[in-house]
Amino acid sequence: MNCLQRIISLSNFSNKKFISLNTLITNQRCKLSFLSVTKAQNLLQQKKVTSTALVKDCFSQIVKHNAHLNAFIKVQNENVALEKAKEADDRFIRGIIKGPLDGIPITYKDNFCTKELPTTCGSKMLKNFISPFNATVVDLLQDAGAIMVGKTNMDEFGMGAFGPVYNPHVITSDKKGSIDQERRVAGGSSGGSAAAVASGMCFASLGSDTGGSIRLPASYCGVIGFKPSYGQCSRWGLVAYASSLDTVGIITRNVLDAQLMYDIISKYDEKDPSSLPPKLRSINTSLASFDKTNSTNLSELRVGIPQEYFVSELSDPIKNLWQQGISLLRSHGATIVSVSCPSTKYALPAYYILAPAEASSNLARYDGVRYGHRSDMDSTQEDELLYAHTRSEGFGEEVKRRILLGTYTLTAGSYNNYFLCAQKIRKMVQSDFDSVFRRPNPLHLIKNGSSLYNRNNDEIIEISDHLREKHNGVDVIMTPVAISTSPKAKNSLSSTLSNSSSCANTNNTRSLDGDNSFVNAYVNDVFTIPANLAGIPAMSVPFGISPIDGYPIGLQLMTQYGDEYTLFNISKILENNRQNFL
Repeated sequence: MNCLQRIISLSNFSNKKFISLNTLITNQRCKLSFLSVTKAQNLLQQKKVTSTALVKDCFSQIVKHNAHLNAFIKVQNENVALEKAKEADDRFIRGIIKGPLDGIPITYKDNFCTKELPTTCGSKMLKNFISPFNATVVDLLQDAGAIMVGKTNMDEFGMGAFGPVYNPHVITSDKKGSIDQERRVAGGSSGGSAAAVASGMCFASLGSDTGGSIRLPASYCGVIGFKPSYGQCSRWGLVAYASSLDTVGIITRNVLDAQLMYDIISKYDEKDPSSLPPKLRSINTSLASFDKTNSTNLSELRVGIPQEYFVSELSDPIKNLWQQGISLLRSHGATIVSVSCPSTKYALPAYYILAPAEASSNLARYDGVRYGHRSDMDSTQEDELLYAHTRSEGFGEEVKRRILLGTYTLTAGSYNNYFLCAQKIRKMVQSDFDSVFRRPNPLHLIKNGSSLYNRNNDEIIEISDHLREKHNGVDVIMTPVAISTSPKAKNSLSSTLSNSSSCANTNNTRSLDGDNSFVNAYVNDVFTIPANLAGIPAMSVPFGISPIDGYPIGLQLMTQYGDEYTLFNISKILENNRQNFL
């Protein structure tokens, strides 16, 4: 009997018996909270489980594991969540379904504004701040019936590579004997969301991705991490780090769940000036995606392998798994093409000029005058400084480091040499991807009757043609997500917890002792940053386990801007053929 059959057989009884479900199922991943969103929703509609049971199981996992993992900054009051679950159960009894997430417990990274719970961004600066409104994507998910069980932990304001959260793989896997028992991190900055999904504390989570903050933790924790195209999902209510790079992201247990949530939140929002307008969305939908999901015949699929991603820091287990992914798609008929993105080698330094520059501007609003932390020293004003002490106390070391770096690059003497050069490199990275993909970039197209006009190269594309007739173009690019598996806590940044501990569980925010410099930590983003600079969609798909330390390894797939459904379809093929995680 498989896990799903055991759950169904144990769930055909009253809510009272649901309370003891954890004791009846010995396998960690056979608990209700380890179901996918789609399977849980199907069981709810068939009245084989209740939303109350799902919520109770998630809170059971939170009570059991959060003290060890530190995945949450704030957990919802269980009675509040159960009341909403009861309302969902009543709707199912009456045959009225609020939406595709009705009765499903989910979480939000703590940089999404919510009216019910504080939004701290993992910072002392916003400790106990409660937003007067919900983020647009939060409202969309709640309108679809989702139940919030908490706000997940994160690097302060999304600035970090490792985060204050520990990797749950060692406690959730049934192959503990083959796993390195030394404590490891969940990754940053959306590590709390990845750890919560991987450990069964929720069914899915919203995070944000500025330079890999969704995909790196997803790879480390063995879950799906999806970054949509920039502008597809509203950023209204997402606290800004780097506005031109920040993207709402999704963490789930399988690709279908990520697609389900994307379909809910991918809407135009007039409150967000970066939201893709309806006219461009219409042009994008007129371009077909690769939809042949028959895994036995991928003869029309062209997969690009970029030469520049073979970096010296890449570990052997990840190289081997990357090769297995290539072999898998080739065995099903896909054409493997070696491609070149020559500007990739400049992407990392360009990012760490652009992102801090935008951060220095965005974080200038935090002065403690209207909201947030206010220093007692500033309140006395004896030294005539209005908010200097407030910002020194409120921001952590990494945030202050990036503010200083960003302020420097925006000064008159450095602007031309650094910031403008980085913007030029960003354009080069975007051009590299446009030249590699055979699907045109919809941002460059103008609709003219039955044709689309490409402003970049004067190309005329008939809408019925859908794809660029270009033999050397590819549909998808496949790369590693990270240079290694989840880093050991002792080797991670010692400063990652120094400031966020004031907002997270203070009993479990111990400093990660280590001797690595902050510069070394930035190298972890080398594979993920190009997609953010170009604004294209990317997904981390768990594909195997390292034979050395037993931790998950993910592969990254990237497609042309707006081509999310090709990404979903090819990711499902990888997912269905990955190594067994149980």
